[in-house]
Amino acid sequence: MDPALYGYMLYGISLLTVGGIYAILVLGLNIQWGMTGILNVGIAGFFAIGAYTGAILTTPPSPNHLGGFGLPVPVAMVTAMVLCAIIAWMVARLCIRLRADYLAIATIGIAEIFRLVIKVEIWATNGARGIHRIPKPFEGLPEPMNQIAFMLMILGIVLVLYLLLERAFNSPWGRVMIAIRENEPAAKAAGKDSDKFRTQAFVIGCAIMGLGGALMSQYLKFISPAATEPLIATFLVWVMLIAGGSGNNRGAILGAFLLWTIWSGTEILAGWMARMGLIGSDMLTQVSYLRVFLIGLLLQIVLQKFRGGLVPERRVPMKAK
Repeated sequence: MDPALYGYMLYGISLLTVGGIYAILVLGLNIQWGMTGILNVGIAGFFAIGAYTGAILTTPPSPNHLGGFGLPVPVAMVTAMVLCAIIAWMVARLCIRLRADYLAIATIGIAEIFRLVIKVEIWATNGARGIHRIPKPFEGLPEPMNQIAFMLMILGIVLVLYLLLERAFNSPWGRVMIAIRENEPAAKAAGKDSDKFRTQAFVIGCAIMGLGGALMSQYLKFISPAATEPLIATFLVWVMLIAGGSGNNRGAILGAFLLWTIWSGTEILAGWMARMGLIGSDMLTQVSYLRVFLIGLLLQIVLQKFRGGLVPERRVPMKAK
């Protein structure tokens, strides 16, 4: 195969793989914000918990960090989800009664506490140096079949989550969640325990975010505090959901792949501009800020032209009895 064509194929595989991982994160956020109206700005914290849990449970023994458990990757993924769900339940017990901006401040503060703990507890996480040699599914296969198999696994997980969440959205449970989002006092008047349902949505969403973190650590085979920065693990996920369509699982998935394509494509654009002599090599780091501008520009266009996102929420009219 032509080396250039082979390189483009590997780039496409990487694009779909990371885009799929972000789609998982966005689907988790869509349960919280799109379905129930929970303003969670602490995605990076649960992403980090999932990533480090999966890494610690699967990596070989190391003097630099906690590990050596040798658990299978699927077991580590499930454990990451369960741990994130338990921590999310404890957070919800403290914060779920807060509303709007107060809940946002609480979740982002708790997320930063998690990230600081990961950074300073060097005995467990190796601090800023991170954890290396994280096992990745299918890595025993020859290139590029190992990468294709991992990509297909990610896309399969996205498909399963989509089908499950679609069923949840269209179930009586999902209709209660939407009722709480639209008019919580009316839902309470109808006898619904809004705090209980909001806690359920928060726990499920955070568990899915933990799964996304575990998968990202497997893909990178390395995790450090830099990979859990709020810019890429919170802000970008929110923009993906808003641009794609809050309250619509298909829009959430579309927004994840579209925004990650733009985010990742700026690296190719910067390299092409450098090869063409349009910019100097010393400008490459500055051109990387173009991605932030493009993401912001796209968000402004979507908010102006498509207030419900590219794939807005489907409003099902109530049938008259």
